[in-house]
Amino acid sequence: MAEHGAHITTASVVDDQPSIFEVVAQDSLMTAVRPALQHVVKVLAESNPAHYGFFWRWFDEIFALLDLLLQQHYLSKTSASFSENFYGLKRIVMGDTYKPERLASAGLPKRQLWKSIMFLVLLPYLKVKLEKLVSSLREEDEYSIHPPSSRWKQFYRAFLAAYPFVNMAWEGWFFVQQLRYILGKAQHHSPLLRLAGVRLGRLTVQDLQALEHKAAEASIMQQPARSVGEKIKSALKKALGGAALSLSTGLSVGVFFLQFLEWWYSSENQETIKSLTALPTPPPPVHLDYNSDSPLLPKMKTVCPLCRKTRVNDTVLATSGYVFCYRCVFNYVRSHQACPITGYPTEVQHLIKLYSPEN
Repeated sequence: MAEHGAHITTASVVDDQPSIFEVVAQDSLMTAVRPALQHVVKVLAESNPAHYGFFWRWFDEIFALLDLLLQQHYLSKTSASFSENFYGLKRIVMGDTYKPERLASAGLPKRQLWKSIMFLVLLPYLKVKLEKLVSSLREEDEYSIHPPSSRWKQFYRAFLAAYPFVNMAWEGWFFVQQLRYILGKAQHHSPLLRLAGVRLGRLTVQDLQALEHKAAEASIMQQPARSVGEKIKSALKKALGGAALSLSTGLSVGVFFLQFLEWWYSSENQETIKSLTALPTPPPPVHLDYNSDSPLLPKMKTVCPLCRKTRVNDTVLATSGYVFCYRCVFNYVRSHQACPITGYPTEVQHLIKLYSPEN
């Protein structure tokens, strides 16, 4: 048993396989970035629809394009996606057992690179579109836009009935793979990594040195372009590289800001903030000394406290909860701006008419 445990420990050290906490954290990183950017775009679109409405209408496509530029930049430069590189991980090509391990600065081979981009960018985009389609179909089904006997309604009702089970099977597939990863039975925490032909590993010292050396060479060795075509190509490369670099830098800063917001709005922190900043509990209302002409509550519950007659057009005063005739309480509140019984300050808009089943 001890030998088996030592074998597992040695293998994990040699493979330098990241823990389940690291891989789950990097998975949830981009999942948190998307709704944050979507909320920002929504606020801008609501404040100025003429200028920012376009970004809200085409948010999914714009986000997918920016995500494509970002992931392509990181996969080709660091052999990792943005979130994986943020947590010090890299993608290692499977099947290179007898070949020397590629450094992260070499980037992924084209085949694994485009497979990774497809699973990182295209698949989430299609999943979001599918969820929106399901939501719209459910709304149509609730409001019965199509005739009950139409074939289209029968088709999408069958689709809506099958979608939860398909989604459950999809999530269960990922859950089982993560469970196998935790137990050491799999090298991939996600089946998409296996389909892409890669696995995750930690950045080594050689990887970090190679990345720093590559960045230093890129800033020093800049050969001037000779022809017009080379100049245009160089300018496009610089523009795309600058856009990807600025986007990655902005996301890196934004990630820390998002993590701060998650901590700030967490339930435990909110309880601490409330305990520190909450105002003292106000004392109960003091019993008011009414004047001699102040009305007292009648013994009969159907009698108006103001006119002392059976109530007509029952109206409750939301400030205190007492019920009067509409005309009596309306005139009183308009003149005194207070409840006739309790003396609480109130306004005419606090009057609510009551309708009995008989009426």
